[in-house]
Parts: sequence; structure tokens; C-alpha cells
Amino acid sequence: MVDWLRRLQPVISIPDRSQYRGITVACGVLGTWALSTALWFSFDWQQMSWGIRCLGFLWQTFLYTGLFVTAHDAMHGSVAPQDRALNDCIGQIALFCYAMFPFKKMAEMHHLHHALPARSGDPDYHNGRWTHFLGWYAQFMVNYWSWIRLFLLIGCFHAVHQIFHIAEANLTCFWVLPSVASSLQLFFFGTFLPHREPESGYYNACHARSTPFSEFWSFITCYHFGYHEEHHELPHLAWWQLPAARRLRLGS
Repeated sequence: MVDWLRRLQPVISIPDRSQYRGITVACGVLGTWALSTALWFSFDWQQMSWGIRCLGFLWQTFLYTGLFVTAHDAMHGSVAPQDRALNDCIGQIALFCYAMFPFKKMAEMHHLHHALPARSGDPDYHNGRWTHFLGWYAQFMVNYWSWIRLFLLIGCFHAVHQIFHIAEANLTCFWVLPSVASSLQLFFFGTFLPHREPESGYYNACHARSTPFSEFWSFITCYHFGYHEEHHELPHLAWWQLPAARRLRLGS
């Protein structure tokens, strides 16, 4: 074990009380997303300026990213480490709200990514030919998407519009587009930048590197998901524990 990992163990290992913090953080993200979405749905689209619309779209995109990162933490058991059933339940709720993804299947694929990071068989990795951003993103989405889920989401969109009389513009700007935009955000900061092969080749077993952002910008861009080397070395850490791991790794 390298020195920074040895020093890290007593500092941010997960004690009993961390279970409650993980649940609190996860419920905070879910609750903020639900409340924010309901508020943006209630606003009159015609009365909003384009600046307010853009602000709402960006805020919702940020919250959607938080939904997926919460589900990702649940895949590693760090939302409720002492209650696996509750942990998985919260993860499933987050993934359902995000885009109706099945938690069990997503968890299996994500653990395969950790077993074979940036190697053949990794569902998150490119095919060796389309290594540029858009080509890699297209492969990434094909691996995780399905026509059934697309039809369910379209049906849900129209059902919410008809039953609750929410304007289609509100649904599109504050629900549909933020979810799509967050997938680009998650892929760029959580997969493409960390796992893109350096010119000198990969230098560690996890084939990952961390983005050099400050803790503020790391949070804003992807809930610290860009601290990816630390995540692969210690996957049981929740997203809010990664900055401490990075500080120890850098000796600061």
C-alpha cells in the first residue's frame, strides 16, 4: 500500500456515524432535486426571461448530476454502509429519478468498470477506434441505454403533462434537457478526462488520473467525481470524502 493510502485509513475510514451522514447527504440531494423540480414546473414559462430559464436549466443539470453521483455511491455501499437494503433502495430511487435506470444492472456494469478500468471489457471505455469525446460518449450511451427506457420516459413526460397540466416547455427545459446535459457532464469529468490515456501511457493500475481542479470547482463540475484516482484506489469513500483523500495524497 502506498504511503498516502496508509495515512488515509485512520482519517476517513467509515465509522458507524458515517452511515447517518451518508444517508443525510443522499436525502439532501434527492430532496433538493425534488423541491427544485417542483418549483421550476410551477413557474409560468412565458413570464420568465431567458436568463432565468438558462439559470434554471444549469441548476437542474447540476442537481441531476448529484442524483447520479448519489446512486454511484450507493453502488459502492457508501450511502448506508451498515444497511445494504436501505443503501440499495436509496440508490434505486436516485437512478429512477435520474432516468429510470435499473440499479442492480447498473451496479454490475459499474463494478465491471472497476475490475477492468480502461481495458477491454470495461463498459465505460472506448472501442479503440472512436477515442475522441463524441465517439466515446456515443459508445458509452449505447452501452447503458435501451429503447424500452426511452419509451417509458416519453410516456412519463406526456403523462405528467396531461395529469398535472405542466407546460411542455417547463418539462423540456427543467427535466428532459438537464438530464441529458448531466450525462455529458458526468461523462466528460468522470470518464473522459480521468480515463483518457496520456501520451506517455497509463502510469497506475487503475488507469485513472484526477482532474487538477480546486475543491470548489471539483464540486461544481462533478461532485468531486473528477478526483478519480482517489476514487479507484478507495471506492468505498463517498463523494464528499474524496477531497480529504486527495489532500492526503498530495501531502497538503
